[in-house]
Amino acid sequence: MALFWHLSFVLVWNFLGANAAVFTLQNRCPYTIWPATLPGSGKPVLVNGGFQLGAAQATTIAAPAGWSGRLWARTGCTFDQSGRGRCTTGDCGSVLQCNGAGGTPPVSLAEFTLNSPQDFYDVSLVDGYNLPISIDPSGGSGGCGAVHCVSDLNRACPPELAVAGESGVTVACKSACLAFNQPQYCCTGAFNSPQTCKPTNYSQIFKQACPTAYSYPFDDVTSTFTCTGANYLITFC
Repeated sequence: MALFWHLSFVLVWNFLGANAAVFTLQNRCPYTIWPATLPGSGKPVLVNGGFQLGAAQATTIAAPAGWSGRLWARTGCTFDQSGRGRCTTGDCGSVLQCNGAGGTPPVSLAEFTLNSPQDFYDVSLVDGYNLPISIDPSGGSGGCGAVHCVSDLNRACPPELAVAGESGVTVACKSACLAFNQPQYCCTGAFNSPQTCKPTNYSQIFKQACPTAYSYPFDDVTSTFTCTGANYLITFC
């Protein structure tokens, strides 16, 4: 039996090391958050899509080769024993385990496409912002830049984009697209190309706060990163 468990451990370890990335999610916020995951089309849901992570806690998630999707953190959540409830930001349908449902914007996103053939990753504020978020690769080769969005954009959020919590304090900052739903902000219609959709006064607020994060849909040059064979630390706050 001991030999069986040893061989099983070795097989799992070799699979993870050779064919998958490990995401370490770290909560540096002074309060509990509820991280969530959403896979790309046809990809598996990781850790049932959501869980609780206390202040100063961290957890690891193994992603299979070729996985794509996004991760984010929900805030201000309350759930009952059956996992039903709601979150102030990033809610995914009033459940603890999102299980394939996306987060309600505005929310800060970490996005990944693994083994294509490199890993592509970014921090996106295209849907707005709720928390500082960073991605730090380790053990990889070929670029592997860190992406740090550590500014508190909620403090600098224009009033017309601000989302207030129950106490009246800003808990999230909408993108201009989400707030106004106009083509020049959403890069749709006649603005659906890099040539016609340019940074706006609103997207520049996001870009100045987080220079390596996506601030609008065609913000590719300074916001897309690549790496090969890495694991990733995703830090909130």
